[in-house]
Amino acid sequence: MAKHRTRQVILPSLLLVLLILPAQGAEFEQRPLPEFTHQEKENWINSEPLSKAALSGQVLILDFWTFDCWSCFRSFAWLSSVEDKYRGQAFKVIGIHTPEFEHERRIARVRDKIRGWGLEHPVMVDNDFSYWNAVGARSWPSFFLVDKKGVLRAGYMGETRIGDDRARAMEQWIDKLLAE
Repeated sequence: MAKHRTRQVILPSLLLVLLILPAQGAEFEQRPLPEFTHQEKENWINSEPLSKAALSGQVLILDFWTFDCWSCFRSFAWLSSVEDKYRGQAFKVIGIHTPEFEHERRIARVRDKIRGWGLEHPVMVDNDFSYWNAVGARSWPSFFLVDKKGVLRAGYMGETRIGDDRARAMEQWIDKLLAE
């Protein structure tokens, strides 16, 4: 009986630690940004299909999200604040909608959610998880920072709010990458 109670305490605590720790630092494998896996116009919202070459010279945040994820939704305010903060600089947010559930695969529903939330940055619909797998995303939301040369430099996972530790760390990375 005591073992069972211990598990109940340890496992939720361990899960909480795993959810709040950023996936970054020495363990993060810096590598070239993979080419976007979907080039069909219908798989892009708020943009024509994008390519690595077209984004050269810009710092990017790739935001992997899905529309029924509350942590993803609650991170949009921070993403909007970052877009405002770096407006006019060589910086861009690109959303990657990768569905967790079958009903999240309908592009019309994704478009409706994007319109309802007022998201204006490009969003690629990644229904087959091809870009999720190419980049190495593991949870919703996941954020990857890309330098001006097209190299993945840092990755973070989890809900991000204005002013929290994760937000500050990513904004420091953005400042560093913009200065390079």
